[in-house]
Parts: sequence; structure tokens; C-alpha cells
Amino acid sequence: MATKTTKTGKVKPKADAADQLKDFMIDGLKDLYWAEKALVKNLPKMHKNATSKNLKAAIAGHLEETKGQVQRLEDAFKALKLKPEAVKCDAMDGLLKEAEGILEETEPGAVRDAAIIAAAQKVEHYEIASYGTLATYAKLLGQKEVLKLLLETLKQEKTCDKDLTKLAKTEINLKAK
Repeated sequence: MATKTTKTGKVKPKADAADQLKDFMIDGLKDLYWAEKALVKNLPKMHKNATSKNLKAAIAGHLEETKGQVQRLEDAFKALKLKPEAVKCDAMDGLLKEAEGILEETEPGAVRDAAIIAAAQKVEHYEIASYGTLATYAKLLGQKEVLKLLLETLKQEKTCDKDLTKLAKTEINLKAK
């Protein structure tokens, strides 16, 4: 999508651009809601293409966590007295397309498993950054229930990232070497 730029190089905001931090936070929630729902659809493909029993188990476990994260985002919308709404998240869309590409670029086995972990960690890092930022906004705005929900998911995302790192260092990368 092309942005509209003025002669001075400044980007012209869209008509519905956020002008309040709360609006920007809600835009972020919509992005994350789309992202988590897209992950629920895409994680099974990663699971099917992984060969490590431990990696398959990690993906299956995170799929269940992700379903809970979708529910928590719905609860966050409700706490804000809003209907849950998903707006396409360009960042997650790109990360998922990249993950799809790594499957085509690797042979089944340890190298593909290592690539799956790399793609998954890129997703986790994006989510950690997004949930952390939105939690900061929720705290600043006094949205205690939203903050609690976001921090719960943030903790899960950080744990998943650590678990993937451990799996990569102790098993997958060693086999792929």
C-alpha cells in the first residue's frame, strides 16, 4: 500500500487516522486480533512439516495457547466496550508468508525444523514487541483489565520464545549442523 506523501516529505494521515493514544491502542488490538487468528490457521501447517517430536509438541502447545490469546483479545475488546474486530496486520502477514517460503526452501528434516524455529521466533519477537507496547499504553490509560490480559499473553509469548531457543540450542540446530 502506497502512502500519500506531501512535497515536504511528510506522510499525509488517512481520514480515520488515530489522534488519541487510546485509538492507536485499539488499532493495535485489531492488528493483534487478526495476527493471532491467522496464527491459529497457520500453526497446523508448521506442525505437519516439523519432524522433531519435541518441536511438534511445542507447536501443538503454542497453538492451544494462541487460541486462548484470541479469547483474551476478545475480552480486551469487551473491557473497552467494543466489538472484537480484526484488521489485517501487514507485519504478521509478511512473517507468515516468509514462514511459508522457508518450507519450500528446505528439505524435510533437521534443517527445515531449524528454519521453522527461526520463523516462529520472528513471529514471537513481533508479538512480544506488540503486546509490550500495547500493555504500556493500557497502563498509561488506566485500562487495568486490558493491561492484565495483555500482560498474561506477553508472559506466554516470552516463555514460548525461551522454549524455542532452548529447543534450537539443545536439539534442532545440533542435528541440522
